[in-house]
Amino acid sequence: MRNNQIININPLKERRRELRKNLTPAEAYLWAVLKNKKLEGRKFRRQQSIENYIVDFCCPLEKLIIELDGEVHNDIGQIEYDFRRDNRLRELGYTVLRFENKLVFEQLDNVLAEIKSKFTSPGLSQ
Repeated sequence: MRNNQIININPLKERRRELRKNLTPAEAYLWAVLKNKKLEGRKFRRQQSIENYIVDFCCPLEKLIIELDGEVHNDIGQIEYDFRRDNRLRELGYTVLRFENKLVFEQLDNVLAEIKSKFTSPGLSQ
């Protein structure tokens, strides 16, 4: 399946729009650092769909996905779903990073360092 057939498919368009309008506090906080190529010149998109999954943040150049997890992700059913979802995204060639919401607020520098450690493309100008 070609990339343009799995990215931002129309049936999820309204849901993506709704999620972008209603970011969680942690998503909004991290987005302020990622948007407009602020992180080493990488373009990130928020609430992008890949197949039938909507990811919090995606850097297409790096094939890097960032997911922020709140309390709901501690539920056993959600843990199993996230595991299957992450495996599928990895099969498609993506690297998936997950951070607890509180880490974004309490240790942003460490979160950003972990994200940057996954960059494989040459540095880009800002």
